[in-house]
Amino acid sequence: MSFSFFVNIIALLFSFFVAGVLIGVLLSHSFRERLLTKLATILHFDKSLLNPILRPGAHPWTAEAVLNPAAAIIGGRTHLIYRAIGTDGVSRLGHASSADGVVFDERLSYPIFAARNPGGTPKSERRYSPVMYPSGGSWGGCEDPRMVVIDGRVYVTFNLFQNWKLHVGVISIGTEDFLAKRFDRWEGPVTLSHSGRDKNWVLFPEKIQGQFAVLHSIIGDDADHVRIEYTDDLAALSQRTFVSPDPQQVPDTRIAWHTHVRSAGPPPLKTDKGWLVFYHAYTERDAKASIGYRVGAMLLDLTDPTRVLCRATAPVISPDERYENEGKPGVVFACGATIQNGILHVYYGGADKVVCVATAPLTPFLDALSKGSQTSLTSVSAQTV
Repeated sequence: MSFSFFVNIIALLFSFFVAGVLIGVLLSHSFRERLLTKLATILHFDKSLLNPILRPGAHPWTAEAVLNPAAAIIGGRTHLIYRAIGTDGVSRLGHASSADGVVFDERLSYPIFAARNPGGTPKSERRYSPVMYPSGGSWGGCEDPRMVVIDGRVYVTFNLFQNWKLHVGVISIGTEDFLAKRFDRWEGPVTLSHSGRDKNWVLFPEKIQGQFAVLHSIIGDDADHVRIEYTDDLAALSQRTFVSPDPQQVPDTRIAWHTHVRSAGPPPLKTDKGWLVFYHAYTERDAKASIGYRVGAMLLDLTDPTRVLCRATAPVISPDERYENEGKPGVVFACGATIQNGILHVYYGGADKVVCVATAPLTPFLDALSKGSQTSLTSVSAQTV
């Protein structure tokens, strides 16, 4: 056998070795996770060049932070109800509106709703402090609103934090009064939850089979289901004995791209492919890298919205911009989403400090979500991945 034959054999074996290494890298979980995260960012959402679209204001009640906005299109304008934290450490609800959903040319100088008496904290400690109060720096008040319009009425659910207990509250007002800014006509708050640790419940934007539908947990009995309660009377929910699992107590489980699920984001959006739900989650690596939240996406069945049809295989919004890290680092927390002229708008808080928006064409987004997702999910312990 000639020398060149041996050289060719060695070259062939080396090629097989290199190919094997490359295949191993491509199939590795860490590589796929990083690649899918990049692809999702490129293919799905564009963050506005105008971000942050809302910043802390000159008034004391908005001076420290504005974040986590609810959103709805009412009367031809996009309305945000955002969480504002003042120098006194109280969270209140503010209002801004926009014609195009990006430039908010109207912002009220006063809060549109506030808890009457948050309580539970000594007066000497009643101040804004992200160190003392890691959840945004606030010791009490109305946090993280979500908004829907049902039968000519605006409903806002929010986390009511008072006396060091968390409940989900809801207020409502007629759309005419809302547009006329008659915010003294809010009805409520009505307490929806009873455990003292519930948060982040969202209403579907229409009644289902004649009843209000409340998505109270995206942690179902398995990876293919979420938890929804139906009721004729929202106030009656606080008397029910159903349990929403505490996300902080649920063991890490590998589902789609994440290992830990926290909560639903904005209220579901109805599309021809299903109910579009954005939610908050993170990976085991995120916890070590000080990344608190990424935003995922899934579709729920229109007829039986407890059933998950598919999930995005990568996060659709990640905290990779400066304004998402200057404050509480590594946080994107979405509470509002709209569809305007075929464009998805997702409104979120960045770094527990500012309000931001990301956009994507609806049809390509839904196609990518459907085609690039797992339609049948199997939970796997994070330790085995």
